[in-house]
Amino acid sequence: MVDSNLKFLRKKNGLTQAQLAEKLNIKRSLIGAYEEGRAEPRLSTLVNISRLFDISLDQFVTRDLSKNGLELVKENNAGNEGKLRVLAITVDQDNRENIELVPHKASAGYLNGYADPEFIEELPKFRLPMLNTTGTHRAFEIKGDSMLPIASGTVIIGKFVEDWSSIKDGTPCILVSQQEGVVFKRVYNKIKTEATLRLHSDNPVYHPYELGIDNIYEIWEAKAYISNSFPIADFSLSKLTSIVMDLQQEVIKLKKA
Repeated sequence: MVDSNLKFLRKKNGLTQAQLAEKLNIKRSLIGAYEEGRAEPRLSTLVNISRLFDISLDQFVTRDLSKNGLELVKENNAGNEGKLRVLAITVDQDNRENIELVPHKASAGYLNGYADPEFIEELPKFRLPMLNTTGTHRAFEIKGDSMLPIASGTVIIGKFVEDWSSIKDGTPCILVSQQEGVVFKRVYNKIKTEATLRLHSDNPVYHPYELGIDNIYEIWEAKAYISNSFPIADFSLSKLTSIVMDLQQEVIKLKKA
């Protein structure tokens, strides 16, 4: 499976043959030969490839990674040493990853089926050309008013986060956890100091709270949303005052430039 898997993983990660060859410190022509089955990589090269794509050598050599229901086993580098995180995805006929939609009614089932290729295969699927081709994306329908002005029923599209410790404070994320289910919050990172994430709602009625990383299954960084409700324009006096002050600051900056 080396030839097809190498081509699949290279394209999935948005790499050209030349870029991959540079990362592996080999000639570009060898990448083409490997992908076309005209040559077989040395054992040392196979090991380097598996390390580069963070996948076991056994999976890379023996499993067809391009088929629907692909399972990618990733090390959880967010602080849960020794634990594994399984990401099940689907791809279309051109081996491009789909965006699977998790409707609100399927949220409870997702807690049990998020790592099950058969469950993921049954979810609705779509593609959005404007999203970056690298990474894995998934869509979740949110309910409630904790993230107003984003309305209940909005579909949030998130990008899979592998390294939780790299999340920047204030990043909007979909979190899948044993304790909270599927929630959409702004994340403040306290993994290194307290092994927790602090979750904030944009609606000030809801108070922030801590969530331990041991309870978290997946994190998806919000990249876009789809909604049939348009935000209501805020032309209150306080809002207009804030806009004027921002404009004044920009004018000051321009004068100093």
